[in-house]
Amino acid sequence: MLQVMTPDEVLSLIDGQFHPLNIQERVSLYDAVGRVLAEDVCAGEYVPDFDRSTVDGYAVRASDTFGCSDAIPAILPVSAEVLMGQAADFTLSPFECCAVPTGGAVPGGADACVMIEYTEDYGDGTVGILKPAAPGQNMIFRGDDVYPGKPVLSAGRLLSSQDVGALAAMGITEVSVSKRLSVGVISTGDELVPPEDKPSAGQVRDVNAPMLCAMLKAYGAEVRSFGIVRDDERLLGEVVRRAAEGCDLVLISGGSSVGVKDASCRIIESMGTLLLHGIAMKPGKPTIMGKTGSGKPLVGLPGHPVAAYFVTKLFVLPLLARLEGRIAERYTVTARLTESVGANHGRAQYGCVRLERRADGLWAHPIRSKSGLITSLAGADGFFCIDRDCEGLPGGAAVEITVCSGD
Repeated sequence: MLQVMTPDEVLSLIDGQFHPLNIQERVSLYDAVGRVLAEDVCAGEYVPDFDRSTVDGYAVRASDTFGCSDAIPAILPVSAEVLMGQAADFTLSPFECCAVPTGGAVPGGADACVMIEYTEDYGDGTVGILKPAAPGQNMIFRGDDVYPGKPVLSAGRLLSSQDVGALAAMGITEVSVSKRLSVGVISTGDELVPPEDKPSAGQVRDVNAPMLCAMLKAYGAEVRSFGIVRDDERLLGEVVRRAAEGCDLVLISGGSSVGVKDASCRIIESMGTLLLHGIAMKPGKPTIMGKTGSGKPLVGLPGHPVAAYFVTKLFVLPLLARLEGRIAERYTVTARLTESVGANHGRAQYGCVRLERRADGLWAHPIRSKSGLITSLAGADGFFCIDRDCEGLPGGAAVEITVCSGD
C-alpha cells in the first residue's frame, strides 16, 4: 500500500530531511556564471571611485546656471578639458566650467554637468549655458554604485552575467561557489532500448534518461548516466549502490510502482531509510524517495516520461537546490484557459500548455494527451496545476503558468 503525501508535504519533507552539503570551491570570474554563490559578497571599495559625467558637455557649479535661458545665457569661461581616462585633479572655481566627456571625471567643486546640446561655444574660450542645471544633474558621484561594506550579492544566488559584471567592477576576480552536484541517472525496464537502437515488438526507446540528463545539466549538475538495467533486483541493486558511492544524488527511472518486478522501493529501503512512496499528484503518483545511511538522497521516478518530467521539475530540482544551498526560483505568468479542463482524481493534477499572446492578454491552450506520451511535453511553454480539491476549471479561468523555458 502506497504511503501517499501531498506535493506540499513532499517539499516540506525535502527541507526537513536534507541539508546543504556546504562543499565550496574557488573559481575564476570567467567561470562563475551559472554557479551558486557560497558566500555573501560585500564591496571592498568605491565604485565608481571618482565623480563622473553621464553626458558629453560641461561640468559646472549648478548655482552658476540658475536663471539662464536661450535669451539670457550664463556665459562661463572654459578653464580646462578633462579627457577620457584622465584624472580631474583640480577644483573648479566659481563661474567657470570644464569640458568633460561621457564617463569622464568631474573636478572638485562641480556638482552638475550640462549637455553640450544646451550650450553654445562662442569660440573665444567661453561657452553659453542655455538651460539651468540642478545639483547632481547628469552626474554619478563617487560610491553611487557601491561603497566599502555595502552588501552586493547574497549566498545562494545563481550567478548571472550581470552579476559577473558587478564583481568585475569591484575588482573581484575569484569567488567561492558551491561544488557542482553529481547526479547518477539509472533507467530500468526489460522493455527499454537506447535511443540509437531500433525497438523490436514490445520494446520502446529510453526517453527518460536523455530527458532527465538534459534537465539536470541545464540546472547546473554534473550528470553520470549508468545506462539501462533490466528488471533484475540483484543487478539493479548493484548499480544503485555503485551510483550512490560516486554521486551526490541518484535517480532511478522506472520500477517505482507496486508491480512484482518493481524493485526500486525495496532497494532504496535496504540502503537506508524509505521516506515516501507515493505523491498525491497526476501524473507522478508512484514516486519513491529515500536516503542512504550516509544521508544521500535516492529518488525512484515513474517510468512514464511525462510523470518523470513533472516529478523532476517539482521535487528533484528543489532537492538539488537544497543540497547546493541555492535560492530556488520559479518563473510564472498568469494566463486564461482557452477551454475547460476536468479534474476529479483527488490528486493535484498537472498539465502542459502552449501560450498565445492576444490583444486581450495571455491565453493558455491545454495540451491534451494520454498518460505517458512524451509529445505532450514537446513544444510546451509551461504547465499549471489544478488543486486536488478542485473538480476542474472552466474555459476563461485565470491560472498561474510555470514557465518551462530553460529545462
